[in-house]
Amino acid sequence: MNVSEAVLRRTSVRAFKSEIPSQDLVRNILDAAARSPSGGNLQPWRVYGLAGSALTELKDVVAANPNGEEPEYDVYPANLWDPFRTRRFQNGEELYASISIPREDKPARLRQLAKNGEFFGAPVGLFFCLDRKLGPPQWSDLGMYMQTVMLLAVEAGLSTCAQEYWARYPKTLAKILGLPEDHMVFSGMALGYADETAPINNWRSARDPFSVWGDLRGWG
Repeated sequence: MNVSEAVLRRTSVRAFKSEIPSQDLVRNILDAAARSPSGGNLQPWRVYGLAGSALTELKDVVAANPNGEEPEYDVYPANLWDPFRTRRFQNGEELYASISIPREDKPARLRQLAKNGEFFGAPVGLFFCLDRKLGPPQWSDLGMYMQTVMLLAVEAGLSTCAQEYWARYPKTLAKILGLPEDHMVFSGMALGYADETAPINNWRSARDPFSVWGDLRGWG
């Protein structure tokens, strides 16, 4: 598999098989991803992986507190504007349509949202953390690391779903993960083998064409 194939195959999977990838495989992916670039080679990422009883413990705690806690950052800006607002709205509508949940069925939508706290059934939960004194450049470095993890997972036959949902549980995660006091969780990630029979995994989010957001100059 080449990089282009991995990019095209990567998608946010929201239904997984119970089969757990080996610890060696997960570690190799996380270790290889450390070749991701970072400004000044700061390597700002700190990563935790949970499986088995450790993952079950976290799921139980989250299930007992479905409303979450005060997040340390806003996942989206307040009063999101276009084109971002429209993109987010359409993405949500298409996702719920893939599993036949209409807009007016709010309880069903909330149940689907709550599946984030179960990692959508994935047997491995990853958490990507960094020192909270670091700034936006290091946050983007961490994002590049996460993207590399996701592409390497595709190469290994695995699937992922990045989850900023976990920003809702900063205190819970700090306690369970044993985070240093100066560190915070940026994002979680579900990791495992995709359930290819699940309707939600047959849906792909749309992308605007290059002409909407790209501009090349100087080629004559």
